[in-house]
Amino acid sequence: MKHFIKLLEIEYYKISLHKLSRILFLSYFVLLSGIALIAAIKFNLGNVEIHLAEQGIFNFPYIWHFNTWVADFLTFFLAIIVVSMVTNEYTYRTVKQNLIDGMTKKEFVLSKFYFLVVLSFLATFFVFIISLILGLVYSDFTSSGIIFQDLYFLLAFFLKLLGTFSFIMFLGFLFKRAAIALGFFFVWMIVEGITYGILRWKIFDKEIARAITQFFPYTSIKNLLPEPITRLNAAKNIGKQIGEHIDKFEGIPAHYFFIVFIWIVFFVFFSYKLLQKRDL
Repeated sequence: MKHFIKLLEIEYYKISLHKLSRILFLSYFVLLSGIALIAAIKFNLGNVEIHLAEQGIFNFPYIWHFNTWVADFLTFFLAIIVVSMVTNEYTYRTVKQNLIDGMTKKEFVLSKFYFLVVLSFLATFFVFIISLILGLVYSDFTSSGIIFQDLYFLLAFFLKLLGTFSFIMFLGFLFKRAAIALGFFFVWMIVEGITYGILRWKIFDKEIARAITQFFPYTSIKNLLPEPITRLNAAKNIGKQIGEHIDKFEGIPAHYFFIVFIWIVFFVFFSYKLLQKRDL
């Protein structure tokens, strides 16, 4: 535990000196608090007026799914912090200095990963607190059995953050430049999307394409938080009007968690290998 805390303190000290990281970190949690503003949104869809606050988005246990999905859109703020904390080590040549000061290459990578774990936990805990408060205020169902049902979405959110951050950390070690690492990440997203399209429309069908691409890094991470909109009562009612059944959610398969866990191990291990083999 002392070793864990020591490495975290080192990483925290570096991040605290980086002004942009402080701004992004604060912006993330301020914007995350803005989830409550969703209650005021009203819009028309055809002849149907939808007021989100009246559609049960803050009802337990649905709120765990909806809020983690919304919070995931803000992950980019933290992703910039993650890639910067790696690439800045190369930019300011502090990698070699840390090693000279006695830190091993393994400890160097672990200090980064430990920070990612804590960052993911803080974001998840914040979403938990916001969701719990909003649910207690707006939910039609507040019995303890319902409140704590579907909490696995928080685990999915935590693992999705950690998987994304680990991927970006690996790219930071690989390219040593923040812009290139983030650019490659977005290109990789597009490549996986195109690959899925080719598999689905040109080679196999939808089910086989999904079965194959579920093992891809970005797709496997994305699969942890499926969209929750089709679970809303409004969406179901619209589906009935047009003769369609729009409630496709059947839970998150357990093997999705395992696949992402394997990718996290892969990214951390090969981040260490990259650092180990390079001449600093």
